[in-house]
Amino acid sequence: MDILNVLDEKDRKKDIDNEKVESIKELGNTGVIEPNERIRVLPIIGQIEGHMVAPAQTKATKYEHIIPQLIEMEQNESVKGILIVLNTVGGDVEAGLAIAEMINSISKPTVSIVIGGGHSIGVPLATSSNYSFITPSATMIVHPIRMNGFIIGVAQTFEYFKKMQERINEFILRTSNVDKNNLNKMLTQTGELLNDMGTILIGEQAVECGLIDGVGGLKDAIDKLNSLIED
Repeated sequence: MDILNVLDEKDRKKDIDNEKVESIKELGNTGVIEPNERIRVLPIIGQIEGHMVAPAQTKATKYEHIIPQLIEMEQNESVKGILIVLNTVGGDVEAGLAIAEMINSISKPTVSIVIGGGHSIGVPLATSSNYSFITPSATMIVHPIRMNGFIIGVAQTFEYFKKMQERINEFILRTSNVDKNNLNKMLTQTGELLNDMGTILIGEQAVECGLIDGVGGLKDAIDKLNSLIED
């Protein structure tokens, strides 16, 4: 009986080790090897994948992976702060806005840093934290929502788009210092994006318009997060 218990325990440890390896492969979660419970890193990279599965060759962040991580961080008393690292081209609007709302509602200090791009739905993801940074060379693209696939050409479709855009705008205005009129102007500007409308903001420009709090790098973001934790 004792031998069987020992074998069962070994099997359980093996299963846990396999889960850790899968976590590293699927989520890039190196924290399982050298855990730092005080500050957790939440990477949001590539396309935000929502209800539709992204093509196999597309680098994507799955919202069904992010949401359980946020819930675990909120409940884990050892976690004191969260660093959100963003380099996203946007993606599923509903999924992105859901993640942004969850980040914004978490009780622990949060700092975001845009390191490559925070485009489309990546804008509210960047502003969802308590304090946001953008690196000098990183870009943010502010543009109206769009949809691919089958669209019914009726007034209700326009109203749906309008309400969806209002939800995104309301969140951005609530979580940043950007002016409402300025935001609407950036959304409808023509001439910057090829065959599209919107605005490209590089580094300091995102701070000047009030979308992002400051220009900085990784050290700045971690220093800010530590100061929020101490406060």
